[in-house]
Amino acid sequence: MSEKVKLNTTPSKIDVKNEAWVLHFPRFGAEGTHFHTYGQLTPYFQGLTQGKLMGTHCVNPACPISKGNGELWVPPRIDCPDCHAKMVWKEIKNPQGYIYTYTLVERGGTGLEIETPYYQVDVFVQGVCTIIKGYLINRTPIRIGDKVKAGFLTGDQATHTCLDIYWELI
Repeated sequence: MSEKVKLNTTPSKIDVKNEAWVLHFPRFGAEGTHFHTYGQLTPYFQGLTQGKLMGTHCVNPACPISKGNGELWVPPRIDCPDCHAKMVWKEIKNPQGYIYTYTLVERGGTGLEIETPYYQVDVFVQGVCTIIKGYLINRTPIRIGDKVKAGFLTGDQATHTCLDIYWELI
């Protein structure tokens, strides 16, 4: 079994207002707390903390592209980009895919507290019309086309951000 990547992050505090999360990011010390709301995308981030990958799809039969049977969008969209109808939430069960492309990150950006080096990966998942960006928890050498499955930071480990989903080689 390979060495795993570690997150060095402080979990965010969450306020729930009108079913939308408001996050307090303690990123820059007490004087620099950043407040952010996920608004209508809250179900996506709630799903991550519950070990679920949520996407949205168009069910409008008059949509010129999806004709009411649209593929899933992850990250989710609130409105269909083709017909502007409200999108519907759907869980992606047992999310698996393959590495579409990747890069080895040796110096992380500010606020991205993943221990370097790590692989930033773009993952293709069947039935999803977007490429899902994330990080690979394994440190072993990888190749384009390697199969991966989603893993989640839940409970006390959850950061309440997009870092709550990671990819693992299968």
